[in-house]
Amino acid sequence: MATDGAFLSLPSARPGIRRLSSTGTSFEELSLGPSVVVPPEHLMKPSDAHETAAQIEMAKHRLTEGQSRDGETTPPTPRDTLVTDQYAFAFDIDGVLIRGGKPIPEAIQAMKVLNGQNEYGVKVPYIFVTNGGGKTEQERCMDLSQQLEMEVSPGQFICGHTPMREMAEKYKTVLVVGGEGDKCRTVAEGYGFKDVVTPGDIIKDNKATTPFRKLTDDESNHSRARNFGQVEIEAIFVFADSRDWAGDQQIILDLMMSKKGRLGTRSETFDEGPPLFFSHNDIVWSTSHQLSRIGMGALRASTEAMFKAITGKELVSTAFGKPQIGTFQFATRLLQQWRKDVHGIDAPPQTVYFVGDTPESDIRGTNEFNESQLSSNQWYSILVRTGVFQEGTKPRFTPKATVDNVLEAVKHGIQREAEKTMKDKVKQIDTDQDAVVEK
Repeated sequence: MATDGAFLSLPSARPGIRRLSSTGTSFEELSLGPSVVVPPEHLMKPSDAHETAAQIEMAKHRLTEGQSRDGETTPPTPRDTLVTDQYAFAFDIDGVLIRGGKPIPEAIQAMKVLNGQNEYGVKVPYIFVTNGGGKTEQERCMDLSQQLEMEVSPGQFICGHTPMREMAEKYKTVLVVGGEGDKCRTVAEGYGFKDVVTPGDIIKDNKATTPFRKLTDDESNHSRARNFGQVEIEAIFVFADSRDWAGDQQIILDLMMSKKGRLGTRSETFDEGPPLFFSHNDIVWSTSHQLSRIGMGALRASTEAMFKAITGKELVSTAFGKPQIGTFQFATRLLQQWRKDVHGIDAPPQTVYFVGDTPESDIRGTNEFNESQLSSNQWYSILVRTGVFQEGTKPRFTPKATVDNVLEAVKHGIQREAEKTMKDKVKQIDTDQDAVVEK
């Protein structure tokens, strides 16, 4: 009998993939190797979603571990699969699939359609590209599997702070900001950062750092005591939305105005502080509230304004996530690796449909990447009305299509592909008939 968190080795599951319950599985278990997270009711038999989840999980492991080399020319033997190689979907999460921690009504059905329950009987690959932070890709996988009641793999997730893992070798002692408790420390350490500091650590060392914020007993227990007068913080990473703007901004500003990241010092030129990175730049985001709430981009703008008010200088910072091009490049590489593994074609799907709710990040990023020279395929933007964008307003960045919800977005993409296929068949018939006439 299988138990929550247990590894099931099933003949019908993809070899090399562990199937773990979405309830009761630990972060450590998910970190041990390629895995698919499964709702308890699907543990005994892979569902329609298993094929895509497992394929992309293996592709991401190969991509991030460098198993696919640029000089490799012999593609793997294509596998028998019902998953199309011609197109794929990429989804934002908040405001598209989830709102206020609960699934948007049409989201579960949309996933069923992608997993083969459609009039064409085709399965369509999909990934999740979110600016949400403060949790590991594994944790987000667990959450979404429970919310959408389906199999999901960590490999299908690209978070705003995912690219930050590439900086672990460059910076040793770093400050991470945002999120609940010390979860962001766990994320950063999981990315390979060697010495991770939190605002709580700094306040524990010197309570006068934030006059109006006192650590709770739980915060104090999770904070690590040390003498920050002898520590140089080499970089600041805002991994997730701040739970205490005043305290976090005070510490960020102290460091940005310091001499080489040493707290308690002040630079005469205000340009000796450590580099500052934000995992995304969304000014607002969709929650359970009827109106959009301010997010990390607002924290960035506020911090930059305060720095200028105090020093008279511009604060230089860097943002990842959407609409930054790098996020879309990584998504393209992941889908290209998947297509190579599964179909033996070393190129990304011809079209990627990106479904988002925020014109300023989702639509802008998709459109700009599609129009750039860095894109080798088509990225097609679809805006939904279930999140930040509200009907009656004109989006600052124009999508290719605007629909009511994610289910309509999926149907739009699949129908568009079916029409393209039909046109190609008609052209081929005409070509064949012309060839017969010439003979």
